Amino acid sequence: MQRANRAAGLRTANYVLSLWLIFSAGTASAEWVCAPSETSCKTVFVVHNSWHAAIVLSRADLGLDDLPELSDFPGAKFIEFSWGDRDFFPDPNSGIWAAMRAAFWSGGSVLHLVGFSENVRQFYRQAEIFELRLTAAAGRQLIRFISQAFARTNSNSSAQASPGLFAYSRFYPATAKFSVLRTCNTWVAEALASAGLPIFPGTVLTASSLASQLADIGKSN
Repeated sequence: MQRANRAAGLRTANYVLSLWLIFSAGTASAEWVCAPSETSCKTVFVVHNSWHAAIVLSRADLGLDDLPELSDFPGAKFIEFSWGDRDFFPDPNSGIWAAMRAAFWSGGSVLHLVGFSENVRQFYRQAEIFELRLTAAAGRQLIRFISQAFARTNSNSSAQASPGLFAYSRFYPATAKFSVLRTCNTWVAEALASAGLPIFPGTVLTASSLASQLADIGKSN
């Protein structure tokens, strides 16, 4: 009986996952692809190491109306955006129990912004980098997703900043909770999917699973 129930449960889970993938594929749009000759293209970099992924955008493509937090990075040419657990992300060396709390009992989340002016590939020498060219409309959708991830007490003012991992970075309170099923890599996938890219966030937990989907996108475009 237990074996039969387990088999039935697996069939149900596979059915639900299949439906979700079909729905997700239907919401993706080829309209995000920007032709090389198009002058309004927006360049998006996705950078990742073995465990953590982030989105990097040109400061020139961002405005204070959407992201008032940019006032904390007046001289930067690029801004990195990444998301994670409220307690573990600011202190990634806090140990296995802190990591377990983040995975299963997260108390909230934060966004980490890094401002810099070096060439992207020089700044992230040890990371794998994917470069995407989005249409202006897709770029606006991506920025809207990022903006809505900030937990602001007033929609017209910046979220409260706290010191980041580096002198040139800041943490900000964010919406949603981190978990073992919704990681920093899932958040990046959600951001890209919001812009119409054929990314399936529900299947992205690790940086490598995100990278494999981005690699497939690169082959098809």
